[in-house]
Amino acid sequence: MEHPSPTTPVGRALVPVAAGALLLGTLATGSATAEPSYGLYEIDGVSTAEERSQIAATGVAIDHVGDDSLLVTGSIDDIDELDSLGYAAEPYELPETLASPDPGYTTYPELLEIVDEVVAEHPDLAAKEVYGQSYEGQDLVAVKISDNVSVDEDQPEVLFTHSQHAREHLTVEMAIHLMDLLTDGYGEDDRITELVDGREIWILPNVNPDGSEYDMAGDTWRDWRKNRQPSEGSSAIGTDLNRNWAYNWGCCGGSSDDPESITYRGDAAESGVEVAAVADFVRGRVVDGEQQITSAIDFHTYSELILWPFGYTYDQVTDAMSREEYDTHAALGEYMAEANGYTPQQSSDLYVTDGSINDWLWADQGIVNFTYEMYPKSPAEGGFYPPSSVIERETSRNEEAVLRLLDYADCPYRIIDEEETYCG
Repeated sequence: MEHPSPTTPVGRALVPVAAGALLLGTLATGSATAEPSYGLYEIDGVSTAEERSQIAATGVAIDHVGDDSLLVTGSIDDIDELDSLGYAAEPYELPETLASPDPGYTTYPELLEIVDEVVAEHPDLAAKEVYGQSYEGQDLVAVKISDNVSVDEDQPEVLFTHSQHAREHLTVEMAIHLMDLLTDGYGEDDRITELVDGREIWILPNVNPDGSEYDMAGDTWRDWRKNRQPSEGSSAIGTDLNRNWAYNWGCCGGSSDDPESITYRGDAAESGVEVAAVADFVRGRVVDGEQQITSAIDFHTYSELILWPFGYTYDQVTDAMSREEYDTHAALGEYMAEANGYTPQQSSDLYVTDGSINDWLWADQGIVNFTYEMYPKSPAEGGFYPPSSVIERETSRNEEAVLRLLDYADCPYRIIDEEETYCG
């Protein structure tokens, strides 16, 4: 199904400031609260996960990992702290082509219309469920796709989540593409038909609508990452949703306790209302003591990576992850990466994070899961804001990889020939 492109431009130009850095914070319209001002910086001479983890622990967001350099988003205070640690951060100049507004990305009201359209055109295959509200009161929606969509069947379930980080708009386009692929392809493509017949698929197309709408609402991209929930006891706005999950929350220097930070983890695990809503949704898929969701992908941008747990530790085998369980994640990650050309690796190979959905889905719920960091591979190709002309190409690029996960959803451990041990 084709969906019309927005006809009303939403300002999306990047704002260059001194020495080419990017001013990320702005004044919220109608608000007396000034958002913190962040900049985009490059740090050279960084090549190990340990160095990157030390840098992330200051509260900056690591946007991109190069062979021996990093691109980070942080405040002046963050940069001063990095300097005291011996890391020289220089303002990074973005390509001038990114200054052009791009109306081709889907706003949240447009997304809700598309969801309603998919459900109306495929009432036997697709259904919408409101699983909660965002901080600002917008409905959080899930789309279920299955051949008997009105029945809760005893079938393996697969979860796709999108846009935890507000500025990662290509992930919403991925959700739209998946909805169309799995409904329009049903009855036309034998493989898709068989998978939809044998699975219950949940797509949560935007779990942070307040943040994504804020990012799109001004005359420029605001490069906003967090949600829009005020921080208790502070004038700061926003929690980094992917540092707010209730497994080893705040354990390991992989998030910030400073409400001003772009990686602020919140004042408690699941304090972010959107995280609490998604977590309750996932917990609600436990039937007769068994989690029905067997596998999941959390979509992000950018860098073209497929990541698996754990993020909080460099270890592969822990009390919460056996060798066979790790090997299953690695084998599936590598198998999917063969299809889309991404780089497969454990999350902490980049740098340590804590309170992530990756770690929680596995350690708390036993769901084999991955993070996809989508296009582009480098900031020079657009960073968080590639031109909308790439949407069709880059979402289609992930079709086979996603179908491969769906293939194995009945028993992910089949990929290491351990189905008898793990799937009975």
